[in-house]
Formats: sequence, C-alpha cells, structure tokens
Amino acid sequence: MSRPPETAAVPHAAVADPAALEGVRSVAERFAHVDTWVFDLDNTLYRPDSDLWPLIDDRMTVFMCHMFGLDGLSTRALQKYYYLKHGTTLKGLVDETGMDPGPFLDFVHDIDRSSIVADAALASAIAALPGRRLILTNGSRDHALRTCEALGIDALFEDVFDIVAANLLPKPHPDAYEMFFARHDVEPSRAAMFEDIARNLLAPHARGMVTTLVTPVQGSPDHRDPWETARTHPPHVDFVTDDLAAFLATVRPPAR
Repeated sequence: MSRPPETAAVPHAAVADPAALEGVRSVAERFAHVDTWVFDLDNTLYRPDSDLWPLIDDRMTVFMCHMFGLDGLSTRALQKYYYLKHGTTLKGLVDETGMDPGPFLDFVHDIDRSSIVADAALASAIAALPGRRLILTNGSRDHALRTCEALGIDALFEDVFDIVAANLLPKPHPDAYEMFFARHDVEPSRAAMFEDIARNLLAPHARGMVTTLVTPVQGSPDHRDPWETARTHPPHVDFVTDDLAAFLATVRPPAR
C-alpha cells in the first residue's frame, strides 16, 4: 500500500497522527490557520547532535559538585534525580535548598558556542513564516539570545519566554504554558509548537496547538537522556521531522 500523498509530500518528515490530515489536501493547509509559531530552543532550533546540550549538562554537574562537595558520580546521580522529580535540575535545587537560581543559570549557560554556525536555510524558513514567532524554553533568556545569534536567527523572534518568566515552573507543566499564553497574548488554537521532547507537547496539543516533534537524523548522536527520547509517536504529536528547516519550508502557505 502506498503512503498517503500528504505524508509523501513532506521532506524529512512524517505524519504522526494520520487523523490530523483527514480531509486536508496538504500539510500547508494543516497550518494555514496558524498565526503564532512557538519554538523550543535546545535540541530543536539547533541540531540534537550538537555539543551544546552536553556542555550545559556537564556544567550543571560541576556547579553541583562545588555546591555539595560531592564526587562527580554522586553529583550526577543527584542531578538526574532532581531533574526527574522536579522537571528540571534547577527546580529541584531551588525547591530542595532554596538556592538563588541566577548564579546557576549564568554558570551552566556560560559555554563555548563556536561549534554552532549560522543556518541560512533555517533562517530563511523561519523568516517566511506568516505571523508571530516566539521561543518557549526551560533555559535562560540570555542562553536563547546568544544561541540564536550564533545560528543567525536572533532577529527573527518577537521574544523569549524562559524559565525565569515561568517562575521556574518548567515544561511540561500545563501552568507553564498558561503563563506563556497570558504573557504573550497567544491564542493556542491558532498556534503551532515545535519541540524535541514528546511529553512537552502534551499540554500544547490539549490546548489546540498543532504539534511537531523534532528528532535527530537516524544514526546521528543523541545526547539527551533516555527518558527524553520518544520510541513511538504518541497521538498528541501531529508531525515528526528530523529537518526543521525543510519542514518549515513545507508548512508555509503557498504564494498567492
């Protein structure tokens, strides 16, 4: 049996939920109502096989080693325990110790971004999207701005909603998205979300956003933790792509 034409027409992408295209003649039509485009940052706007996330992850461990006076292995275990229990390592540190989040965010995001090069294809695809473009990240605003500058896309976004703006409440907590919607006057039923962690698309899908999961190219390194990767594509994920720039070029409405 041949694939439906809508799926075949999307380069480097798949329709995770075939029902999402029922009665729709093209993928572009599935996004035709969208006037707000929301992007995660880490492992989404830059490739998941990049070294940026491992650098950040390692600096979290170093920060906690100095904070608690533990060896590296013990610290790493505590770091991941906080992440799993609280949603981010930062939230765990703040909830468990009352720590000021500012020094932590500054330290862990003070990384070498020289491996990131300007992505002309991604910049062109984002610039062509009609309407507003926003970043929603569990990282810091400064990290988002510096990383987007390295990618050559920093001028293309209206604003960044970071973990501080969310009062340290991370995705996938539904209230984090509600704060984002309220802060930026976003109508979720007219918005789309692009994200590399499937569970972070649950709340957006429930509020009516079109959801796209960004994955590594098959066979390339994936530096995320095992529980962050999706082995299947759940029904709250409408589309899956391993090439964000190519996919965005496809979802653009056709020129009139």
